[in-house]
Amino acid sequence: MEVEQKLRTELSELTEALSAPDAFNDPKIGEKNRRRAELEEVVKAFDEKHLFEKQLAESNEILRGNDSELSELAKMEIPELEEKIIIIEERLTELLTPKDPNDHKNAVIEIRAGAGGDEAGLFAAELLRMYLRYCETHSLKTEIMSENANDNGGYKEVIFLAKGEEAYKQLKFEGGVHRVQRVPATESQGRIHTSTVTVAVMPEAEETDIDIKEADLKVDTYRASGHGGQSVNTTDSAVRITHLPTGVVVTNQDEKSQIKNKLKAMSVLRSRLLQRQIDEDNASLSAQRKSLIGSGDRSEKIRTYNFPQDRITDHRVNYSRSGIPGAMNGDIEDIIAKLQSYESQLARGDS
Repeated sequence: MEVEQKLRTELSELTEALSAPDAFNDPKIGEKNRRRAELEEVVKAFDEKHLFEKQLAESNEILRGNDSELSELAKMEIPELEEKIIIIEERLTELLTPKDPNDHKNAVIEIRAGAGGDEAGLFAAELLRMYLRYCETHSLKTEIMSENANDNGGYKEVIFLAKGEEAYKQLKFEGGVHRVQRVPATESQGRIHTSTVTVAVMPEAEETDIDIKEADLKVDTYRASGHGGQSVNTTDSAVRITHLPTGVVVTNQDEKSQIKNKLKAMSVLRSRLLQRQIDEDNASLSAQRKSLIGSGDRSEKIRTYNFPQDRITDHRVNYSRSGIPGAMNGDIEDIIAKLQSYESQLARGDS
């Protein structure tokens, strides 16, 4: 009851604060509205639980009475009410489990070819398609922010934004090294090659999340170039931004407008700096949680795609399944669900 009362008091205070005439001037109004919605859901669940418990107590009282007809009705209602109480208690456990404060944010996903040359670049393009298809089937909008393609249809690097309800919550566990084992189309001897692609998933940072001082930035402009270095622009539209205190460098040349390139580069920079902050906060987490969310070290192998055996294995939760073609078409809900379930167990201390 102490937890419940504390949450009811917080909801009351938050509702009062958001009803104030100057509430819209608060830069954290979006965050406060989200918190109020969470609290309203929890309080509603508590109210339902109390109602079912009251009805159960009344039914048990009737059962002890002398009215045989009412006792028969009560006997039928009791199992249903007990089942409802179990369900609502499970729901409350889920609602009260500590959540990642960034789950509601959009996600910035960076995909980079690692070891394996052209084959790694091709697999980077396949992972991009996998994520774009997943987003498409889960009502998430996507926007390519930056891309560096190679000449064989693959990518050296590509960055995209996934926008929508809890985009980061859905995609955050994709960060790490994805390893592919298969026979490349160019392999005449039929030998299996192993290649790697690195994926980084960051919450899209809002301006209020990260304070970036203009004096801490070094902004360089240059002419954009295409494949092979040929010029694709006659003006200095490409932008390179260096954050001097951390050494983080972001470039963008996808737009013809220098202003648009700078805006995109700043968005990625804010997200990278927010991710650095998250990684530092996570340094004190348990080894199990580190293995799930990563330590910020992009050399961690998280998943293997074995094409000859048609098997995907996520090494963090020891989960394997077949159906690589489906996965490459965005069918990875089961893997994401396993990771989210494991996160919840760790947050509750069940493991």
